[in-house]
Amino acid sequence: MALKIWLGNKLVDEQDAKISVFDHGLLYGDGVFEGIRVYNKRVFELEAHIDRLYDSAKGIRLDIPMSRQHLIDAVHKTVEANNIGNGYIRLIITRGVGSLGLNPFTCETPAIVIIADNIQLYPEELYEKGMKIISATTVRNHPLAIPPQIKSMNYLNNILAKIEALDYEVPEAIMYNHEGFVAEATGDNVFTVRKGVVYTPPAEAGGLEGITREIVIRIAKKEGFEVVEKNLTRFDLYISDEVFLTGTAAEVIGIVEIDGRVIGDGRPGPVTRRFREKFFRYAHGKEK
Repeated sequence: MALKIWLGNKLVDEQDAKISVFDHGLLYGDGVFEGIRVYNKRVFELEAHIDRLYDSAKGIRLDIPMSRQHLIDAVHKTVEANNIGNGYIRLIITRGVGSLGLNPFTCETPAIVIIADNIQLYPEELYEKGMKIISATTVRNHPLAIPPQIKSMNYLNNILAKIEALDYEVPEAIMYNHEGFVAEATGDNVFTVRKGVVYTPPAEAGGLEGITREIVIRIAKKEGFEVVEKNLTRFDLYISDEVFLTGTAAEVIGIVEIDGRVIGDGRPGPVTRRFREKFFRYAHGKEK
C-alpha cells in the first residue's frame, strides 16, 4: 500500500510527495532532521526529538514555519494515516526553494516532510551474536566547523566512514575526532564497560547527543552503575570488557570485534544484554 507523506501542511500520496530541485536541502544538504521510533502505536520520546529538532534549526538559523504543537500533531497524523504500529519516522526540515547560490536567505519557505514507515536497521541475528566493526580513517567533523549537537541533513562525513565499513564487509565504523578520541559511530553513540564502570564520550568529543544515549545513561544509573563521560581512545575500546552502540534505529547493540580484535569473550556481554532488555521494556511502556 502506498504511503501517505506529510508535505508542507498536509498529507499527500507517496507519488505526489515531491520537492523542487532548487530546494537547498537537495542542493547543499541545508536542513535538519530527526529519526523517531514508534512502539505499540506510541511515538517514542517525541517531545525530546521535537526539542532537538528546533534546537538544531536554531543552530543553523532556520525558522521552522510551524509551532511545536502543530508539528507534533502532524507527526501523529502521519503515523495514523499509515497505520504504523511499530516503525520509524523521518522528520525533515529543509531550507526550502532558493537560488543556485549558497545564500540561504533567498529561500522563502522551509519545506516540512514527515515519512512514517517500517524499519529494521540490523538483522536480529546481530543482536544475539554481536557486531563486528572497524575504526574509520575518516576524521569526524571538527566541532567548531559543524557543532555535533546539530542533526544536519549533511551526512557526508558519516557516509564516507560508512563506506569504509562496507568496504571491510562490516556494518559500522567508529569515528575519531581530530585529537584521536572516539566521537561516535557513523550513526550511533558509543559506550564501553570496563571493570563494572560504564563509559561514553562527552558531546564535545564530536558525537551527537543521542536521545537513546540519554535513556541508556538513565537506565545504567538506575541499575546502580557508575557512568563516566570521558574521552576514549582506540586503546580504551580494545581493552574494554564490553562495547555497545545506541541509537534510535539501532536501539542497543553489542560489539564483539573491533579492527579484528575480540572484545570480551566475543559475545554481547551481560551489561549490554541487561541494558538492551531494560531499554526494550522502557520503549514498550513496560517499565519506567
